[in-house]
Amino acid sequence: MKSLKLLLLTLAITYVSNIEAQDEKRFKIHTVAFYNLENLFDTINDPLKYDEASPIMELKANRSEVYKKKIKNMALVVAGIGNDMANNAPAIIGVCEIENRKVLEDLVNDPLLLSKDYGIIHFDGPDKRSIDVALLYQKALFRPIESTSHELLIYDDLTRKRVYTRDQLLVYGKLDGDLIHVLVNHWPSRSGGEARSRSKRVGAAKLNKRLIDSLQSIDPYAKILTMGDLNDDPTNESVKKVLKARKDRKKVPFKGIYNPFEKMFTEKGYGTTAYRDAWSLFDQIMMTKPLLSNDYSSFRFWKAGIYNKAFLTNKRGRYEGYPFRSFADGGFTDGFSDHFPVYVYLIREVEEDKETTKG
Repeated sequence: MKSLKLLLLTLAITYVSNIEAQDEKRFKIHTVAFYNLENLFDTINDPLKYDEASPIMELKANRSEVYKKKIKNMALVVAGIGNDMANNAPAIIGVCEIENRKVLEDLVNDPLLLSKDYGIIHFDGPDKRSIDVALLYQKALFRPIESTSHELLIYDDLTRKRVYTRDQLLVYGKLDGDLIHVLVNHWPSRSGGEARSRSKRVGAAKLNKRLIDSLQSIDPYAKILTMGDLNDDPTNESVKKVLKARKDRKKVPFKGIYNPFEKMFTEKGYGTTAYRDAWSLFDQIMMTKPLLSNDYSSFRFWKAGIYNKAFLTNKRGRYEGYPFRSFADGGFTDGFSDHFPVYVYLIREVEEDKETTKG
């Protein structure tokens, strides 16, 4: 696509110009992001949940101080995602590994985020570790219309017992007036090994695909974003064969899915989490074809990125360069998460006179 450069920044609206066009054009930018918050649990033992095994509950002392610092660290990251271009925190951000709504309320009420006036969409899920997914949105920028939680029914290949894991969250609403659908995921882990656990993530992908198909059966031109910690790379079966995500935006078929993170992984070696000196790009944001159009009269995809600032990485030791996680070796590290956040920029052409006369 044509190269774009930043033209004007304001707190609520940002513009870029198409430098190849003879007539200058201006674009509004919003950031849509996803972040695995790595065990954001409170310090209260819930007798109805298996939360006593969370890292913060396993601490012998200073739980309250650790929790407050963890919240501040998460707020610092959220406030910074996309700020380079949009001069604003994400308009919408999906999150995972959160215990309950209360931890999200503490997060969005942190001084760094309070002015953003984030709303929260969260359903209590059946995960055996008591971790859920959720969506945060700036109320001034996104208006949710409908939110639903979708149960993932999967079973262990050996025991045939049900695996209780995260639901998939579907939110439908208007981003600055444009209708979009957002799916937030946290697919089953690789516990027991990638091969043995693969069918569980394939099952999660099938549920995700059914939800996308159902939306497209109602509206073939629906703008759909599916995001999450998939515990699979862009090249794995769940993403490539089930979702049929394409890495080349020009080759995405009608009703197809584009994955801007596949080229980052296969061609640049980028990742969002590391294990045994190997990078994985488990955190991804994908989208349907209507978001790829060159008609910028409504919001379209511009570009994607991994928020891997230097302060989010380990500076020394055996894990130098890895994401600077919060908990390790039974203690709090004063770090952030074992995953880097990911984001996409959505842009829409605006007419300066109309924007200026608003309000």
